[in-house]
Amino acid sequence: MDSQLQLSEDGIVKTVAALHNRINDRFPGSGLAELCRQLLSVAEKSAVRSRGIGQSVWWIRICGYTLALLIIALLVAMIWMLSHSVRFKNESLGWTDLISAFDAGTSGLIVLGATIYFLTSLEARIKRRRALAAVHELRSLAHVVDMHQLTKDPERMLRRYRQTSHSPSEAMTPLQLSRYLDYCTEMLSLIGKIAALYVQRFDDSSAVAAVSEVEQLTTGLSRKIWQKIMLLNQIADTVEGIDTHSRSGALPVPKVGISPGGAASELPPHKPARAPADPESA
Repeated sequence: MDSQLQLSEDGIVKTVAALHNRINDRFPGSGLAELCRQLLSVAEKSAVRSRGIGQSVWWIRICGYTLALLIIALLVAMIWMLSHSVRFKNESLGWTDLISAFDAGTSGLIVLGATIYFLTSLEARIKRRRALAAVHELRSLAHVVDMHQLTKDPERMLRRYRQTSHSPSEAMTPLQLSRYLDYCTEMLSLIGKIAALYVQRFDDSSAVAAVSEVEQLTTGLSRKIWQKIMLLNQIADTVEGIDTHSRSGALPVPKVGISPGGAASELPPHKPARAPADPESA
């Protein structure tokens, strides 16, 4: 396969390292920066693991080739012994003798053939086990990334938001929250690319299915985060518009509410939104 059509292990490692530096610059000492550092360690290990999975297990192949040569030698020896036998030269062989000789030779060939099949399938099973273990690690890492963005809600940017005693304590500006969520989507995308490395040189149906599941997981989580980013941009634009109208003295100022679907929407001026009896939930 053309090298330009393959994922580069070194390129992925450099991309993760650059992402870690960006996160550490904007959020120094944060949990997301530490998580990206762990992702960088996994990416560095994946470069070695993927090459190991793609390479042949030579001790298994040597044993298989040795057994194949042994089968050929056994067949040649059986034919030679049968053709040079005194009984074969001087006497006629009956059906019973032929069947007995054929049965003994066939039994030996079946045993040796089964051994060769076991060795050839053993190599695939070893590679499959390594790939599935590495993919499981990436699946767990994707869920950890999702946990980091779980409490990062765009509705905190609303002026009518009221924090309770059990609300998450960290406070971010709209720009910081947008960058935080964007970093999470980049990490999820890189997790999917690292998973694809393990089956780039190992075309196994079980391993490919596991990698596809990880890619579907990361895509679904990224889609959920991008919904938050779009909602955050809508809220930020609406709040900025309200501030502009307030400074210019233009009336009436439209009220901003959150529709049941989660999107920011303007309420009609002649139907002002009623303030809820209780503070907004955390």
